[in-house]
Amino acid sequence: MSTASSSNSSAGAEEAPRKPGSSNEESSHLLEAAENGAKYGSRQADQENLLGNMVHASTENKSRKLPQYVAALAAAGGAFAAGTVLGWTSPAQTEIVVDGEGYDFPVSDTEFSWVGSSMNLGAAFVCIPIGFLISMIGRKLTMLMLVLPFLVGWAMLIWAPSVGFLYASRFILGLAGGAFCVTAPMYTGEIAQKDIRGTLGSFFQLMITMGILFVYAVGAGVNVFWLSVICGIIPIVFGVIFFFMPESPTYLVAKGRSESAVKSIQWLRGKEYDYAPELEELHETDREIRENKVNVLAALNRPVTRKALAISLGLMFFQQLCGINAVIFYSSKIFLDANTGIGSQWATIMIGIMQVVATFVSTLVVDKLGRRILLLASGSVMAISTTAIGVYFFLQDQDSTKVENLGWLPVASLCIFILMFSIGYGPVPWLMMGELFATDIKGFAGSLAGTTNWLLAFVVTKTFDDLNKGLGNGGTFWLFAGLTVLGVFFVFFAVPETKGKSLNEIQQELAGNSTTTATTQAVNGAEK
Repeated sequence: MSTASSSNSSAGAEEAPRKPGSSNEESSHLLEAAENGAKYGSRQADQENLLGNMVHASTENKSRKLPQYVAALAAAGGAFAAGTVLGWTSPAQTEIVVDGEGYDFPVSDTEFSWVGSSMNLGAAFVCIPIGFLISMIGRKLTMLMLVLPFLVGWAMLIWAPSVGFLYASRFILGLAGGAFCVTAPMYTGEIAQKDIRGTLGSFFQLMITMGILFVYAVGAGVNVFWLSVICGIIPIVFGVIFFFMPESPTYLVAKGRSESAVKSIQWLRGKEYDYAPELEELHETDREIRENKVNVLAALNRPVTRKALAISLGLMFFQQLCGINAVIFYSSKIFLDANTGIGSQWATIMIGIMQVVATFVSTLVVDKLGRRILLLASGSVMAISTTAIGVYFFLQDQDSTKVENLGWLPVASLCIFILMFSIGYGPVPWLMMGELFATDIKGFAGSLAGTTNWLLAFVVTKTFDDLNKGLGNGGTFWLFAGLTVLGVFFVFFAVPETKGKSLNEIQQELAGNSTTTATTQAVNGAEK
């Protein structure tokens, strides 16, 4: 996540007072290097030191945090819209497939599975191309322009004359939703200070879960037509609110628009904030990027980059292969078998509430407990939960009378699984995707990780029925449990802690160095 720019050097336009200082660069710019991979320097210590120093706000320099929360929440409004796309299939499936209503044409189970998974394909397709657009026109304008494919997709879904239109509409909605998965974290990372970066970065996953819960709740009371209409209005509301948010100061500096960058910083930090040190660091970083160019292939060939990429892709792999889709898919059946008296619609709403609550808790503790502890705790408990669910379904397949008094087991396991996933494996992989990579490769590598995540989601969704037929319900959940255990070992041995660390410190740790450069030590001293 860095500043992509093919414009003139920032030294030439809208010059403003400069001196060393603070800001937030380390976790920013998710896709920028996708356009200009040769934009970033190979002199790693100097460049990353500057990046690390740009994030903090000293006690002497008064900085307001509320505007940063407002801007991050406004950007996460796009994630809320993406959440409605993800959650739409759950309330819509019963009316469209089971009841045969909603459209003037029939939709089979197989066809509806493609309706659902088309969104994943659209999201996977857009992750890398969106980096070019972000670099050319900026973060803010890109997100505002994404309102258009949202509107087109929902309109096609509402008035679809055939199944083919349903496929196309979901693909287009996937394009918009997937684009927000990289633009919103990137924007948030560029505007947030170091001490609240994790919290603001977690807003993305929180708003996705809130969007899913919103669709579950509204879908319980209206038909598919009005549900789709309501979902189509949400991107408009997002566009109106986000229109008043500032552009990323990092992007503005990269484009040589220093006066606009000052206004953006003051909007985010307050009028009393001394913007000169932060602006100077932004200019210095931009100069370093231009003076030390390296192409994407050269950056990918660095051992530290390969390690960071392996960690990020590994987290995405275990996020999707832990069984989250299987657990949600079977949630209604689990509540029904347990004789809880809770209908399928209310069961999904309860799950949505649990996801929102747990993800909100994650936003509160991620900057206090750290990323590793959340991942380790999340993975360990999820493995136990899916094992228990597998035991229940295995016994049920053998003799249903054996589980007549065990209805509480899958319900408890389901709830615990959802809570722990939402605390750890749900938000943390997306957050760390923006923290692990050096600036010159962060855009391309982040895009690759996002694409991998959506493709894995598509594969898991399409192969789930085949796994059930081949391994049985119990065997499928045990497979997910085993993969989750592997994920715990992966996190324990391979994933570093990034809480409160500068980009330079993270890169040094990935490189296996226990000490940082003298320059970095000086920076850290200045931050105290």
